[in-house]
Amino acid sequence: MAYRKKLIILISIIASLSLIYALTHIFDPEKSGSRAAAYSWLDAGQSSRISGIVIDDNVGDKIELTKRENLWYVSHNNTDYPARKIRVEDLIDILVRRAPYPLHSTGAASHERLGLSESNAPRITVYGEALVRGQPQTLLLDLLVGNENNTGQRVYLRKSGQNEVRSGDNYFMPYIPATLRYWQNFRLFPESEAGLDAGSVQRLSVTRAPDSETQVFSRWNREWVISGMNVVNPDMSKVDSYVLSILNTEGEDFEYSISSDDPVFNYSRIVLELSDGSVKTIRLSEPDESEALLATVSGSNLVYRLTRWTSQGIFRSAVGFEQL
Repeated sequence: MAYRKKLIILISIIASLSLIYALTHIFDPEKSGSRAAAYSWLDAGQSSRISGIVIDDNVGDKIELTKRENLWYVSHNNTDYPARKIRVEDLIDILVRRAPYPLHSTGAASHERLGLSESNAPRITVYGEALVRGQPQTLLLDLLVGNENNTGQRVYLRKSGQNEVRSGDNYFMPYIPATLRYWQNFRLFPESEAGLDAGSVQRLSVTRAPDSETQVFSRWNREWVISGMNVVNPDMSKVDSYVLSILNTEGEDFEYSISSDDPVFNYSRIVLELSDGSVKTIRLSEPDESEALLATVSGSNLVYRLTRWTSQGIFRSAVGFEQL
């Protein structure tokens, strides 16, 4: 009997402790506050509607991003440059993602102290496609980004026109201050970021210099036929890798001092014939003393600067395609 009585007492104690533990989690103000603080600045259903984003750091720099035909562009000096799609999508994901943004203040008196005044705060403005063709874009979000807290890990935020101030992890740090190079996409084929791959190329022709023989890689079923160079035992995977590297070629910057129709771009040429019937041509300058190149692509007036390492990867000898 004594053993049974002790067992009942122990079971009762365990049950009581379990109940106390559960109630602690259910009614813990801090945990309840965390759940209540889950918040998103933009409804996830609106992400597909976004057609423009303006980032103004309020110290003189402004980034204007525009979406056209599923590609993003960043404007500079009245010219649209390709933007890094993945970076734009990362920013959109932050805006639509539900995360802990606890309410910090509901009074306008705190705005100046927290760096959230309308006239001084950096802001991220998001626009959607016009509901009626020819009308202005629809304003989806005007978000003010204020000061960091004492730790530098969190930042104060509020929607323009509203008094509510929330705080959250400083996911916005990479985007403000606004810098053009951070957003520019230096790929010769920006669309390769959206899925253009080696399988899209049916024929690749490479002319290294005006007096050199053109190297041609032609797709035949699942293999490549190579002409213009003596490759005894070709490795198909190396050809695929080479074609993909051409599609993913990336400059170190844009060159603003020369026009894309300058005769210097008649020195070298790479022609890609795609499975959809389109043809893309890369025209390149003669290497300079550091073996760097300038390049331009058909259908665009942009000029890219390619480093020596990049230019060495563009032109390869026969041994680079041999099977080991």
